[in-house]
Amino acid sequence: MDTLIQQVVSHQAFKWVGVGLVFLGLLILLHALVSDADGMPRRMWKRYVIYLERKMKVLFIFTPGDRIAAGQGIGIFVSVVLAILVDLPLWWLPVAVAVVPPLYIEYLRRQRVSEIEKQLDGFILAIANALKATPSIGDAFISVQQLIRPPLQQEVELAVKEMRVGSTLDQALMLMASRIGSRPVDSAISALLIGRQVGGNLPKILDGTAAALREMSRLEAVVRTKTAEGKAQLALLAVFPGVLVLVFDTVKQDYFAPLTRSIGGYMVIAVAFICWICSLVVARKIVNVDV
Repeated sequence: MDTLIQQVVSHQAFKWVGVGLVFLGLLILLHALVSDADGMPRRMWKRYVIYLERKMKVLFIFTPGDRIAAGQGIGIFVSVVLAILVDLPLWWLPVAVAVVPPLYIEYLRRQRVSEIEKQLDGFILAIANALKATPSIGDAFISVQQLIRPPLQQEVELAVKEMRVGSTLDQALMLMASRIGSRPVDSAISALLIGRQVGGNLPKILDGTAAALREMSRLEAVVRTKTAEGKAQLALLAVFPGVLVLVFDTVKQDYFAPLTRSIGGYMVIAVAFICWICSLVVARKIVNVDV
């Protein structure tokens, strides 16, 4: 009995020593790749850090991108160790650590753009009312920054700072539109710039622009309501085949064995998969109505 226990202990010890040596070798290899300033991993690292910082700068978040990337690297390493050592299906954990932060940043950007679009109507009306008190559109633009709330206020304040360091009003507005990346914002800025260049009753033009933006927002809300059921059906269409296969395979083992033991079965699987993807693409084009 003592001999059996000693064998088990020694086997576990050799296993842990082997795992430790493997990860030590991986760390040495990773350090060798990253330490080369001209190597592909280092260049990809710099591009990813620049990508993160550019995305966060738009959100007015000034956390260093290399800190987030380093945290992801540590998280991926730890999750890989857990996936190897723990007898659980944790293969998805490294993928989640690598994918979730950029997706979350993009989600925050979309939320920010949505909030700015909700404030756009009031912003245009504030400029129109300010133009009734002052003939200078630049002064009117500067005066409205105290009348609006974030996140649009942050964009206006940055545009005002750019004007104070030498940029023209047109340049500041175009940079503002490019940072936000929204079609309604582009339309509003274009109306403002064109009305300024061609002359005329600019407050009236801006009032009309604000009314058009309100109507566009109303139509988009109606379209979203009408297509909500179709989007729910699309989500069900995307998930249902996988759930159905999992249920049948759980209820009866080797239920799909005839499909995985012959060339004809693999062809049937391939055709079914292609039809499923095509149905998702067609359904997505149907429910994505552009106003």
